[in-house]
Amino acid sequence: MSGNPVKNVIGKWTAALRPAALMLFLLVETVLADTGSLSAAVALAATAAAGSALALCSLLAARCAPAVPRTRVRTAIRDREQRTAFLPQRDPDARGRTRPRAPGRPLLTAA
Repeated sequence: MSGNPVKNVIGKWTAALRPAALMLFLLVETVLADTGSLSAAVALAATAAAGSALALCSLLAARCAPAVPRTRVRTAIRDREQRTAFLPQRDPDARGRTRPRAPGRPLLTAA
């Protein structure tokens, strides 16, 4: 691209935000036409602003996180697997095991 790089970036942002602005405009118009209350429109705008701020913060935080090499991830998974205590599942039909008692059967008590 030729020209000022700042204008190019601004042009890309406005092109990306144009559909979102149109959708927000239509939603606000729908809320005001259906209910007629200004508080619903303000609540919708506040929710949209909070959601977009959260999305922007998460995007910036994800970009600032350093890339982790794949070998380090594999090593971490392998180490976690070795530290994890595995409890073998009981097999009631295994040799030497008595079958579990059925629930609801009365126990014989010594008198």
